Amino acid sequence: IAPYHYDETRVGAMIRDAQRKSLKVKNTGMAVTLDIGNPEDIHPVNKVDVGKRLALWALAKDYGKAELVYSGPLYKSIQVEKKKIRVYFEHVGSGLMAKDGDLTHFEIAGNDKIFYPASAIIDGETVVLESDKVKKPVAVRFAFYNTDEPNFSNKEGLPASTFRTDNWQISTEDIEDEE
Repeated sequence: IAPYHYDETRVGAMIRDAQRKSLKVKNTGMAVTLDIGNPEDIHPVNKVDVGKRLALWALAKDYGKAELVYSGPLYKSIQVEKKKIRVYFEHVGSGLMAKDGDLTHFEIAGNDKIFYPASAIIDGETVVLESDKVKKPVAVRFAFYNTDEPNFSNKEGLPASTFRTDNWQISTEDIEDEE
């Protein structure tokens, strides 16, 4: 699901996260389109890159081209390190990168369940997050608004998928404005 101004806040992000979670189903693949959509058009025009990304997945998983990097970074796990959280990923390819500057669209929360924007730094094959507003972080969300267009990918240019590490109740209606 590409970024789009849905009427209900975060509904697109929740669908994207559900799609990511469905990858554990056998013979399932996914092409992330956070970087090639248009929040003003529910049907983005860039179908070529979508097709290329799906073809990479099929070539690697169905046609034995195991050497291909066929996915962008997918959330694996987190580790709390005092006031910081380290996020581990699968599908880092030849490394992680931020296009055009600092990493964007990461948030962290403490036990109060209030998410704040986090500074995010790539450290090898992980991303380290922190926020002055969260003294004891316990959860991470990435690209968790409908219109988010983050700049996080692997060096092969395949973008990271939306994810969250919490299982807290999410309302799609009580947020005034999307970021």
